[in-house]
Formats: sequence, C-alpha cells, structure tokens
Amino acid sequence: MIRWLLVIFIAVIVFSSALPWLEKLGIGRLPGDFRFKLFGKVFSLPFASTILISTVVFLLARFL
Repeated sequence: MIRWLLVIFIAVIVFSSALPWLEKLGIGRLPGDFRFKLFGKVFSLPFASTILISTVVFLLARFL
C-alpha cells in the first residue's frame, strides 16, 4: 500500500511538471484535478489525471 502511495506521489510530481504539454491533450482538466493560485503563481495538482494514466499504464503492462 505504501509503495502505491509513493508511486502516485511521484507520478503527481512528474505530471505536474509536464502539465503544460499534457493540457493540449486534455489531461489536467478532469474533475479531481485541482488548480489554485497562491502568491500570483498557479499551482496544479492533477490527481484524477494521474490515477487515469497510472491505470492505463498498469493495464498495458499487465496485458502485454
């Protein structure tokens, strides 16, 4: 369980940094993806997108 939480946490960090490119594909705008503005800077936490992409990667790895 802790391993999956760590994987999701790392995936959130990776997807947050790649979000400007992924937004062109529609990822990062799902319900469950949080955006907030703090001190003039926009922060995004793409939780729903991370779970979706992790599930897709898991299913691809499982069936290939």
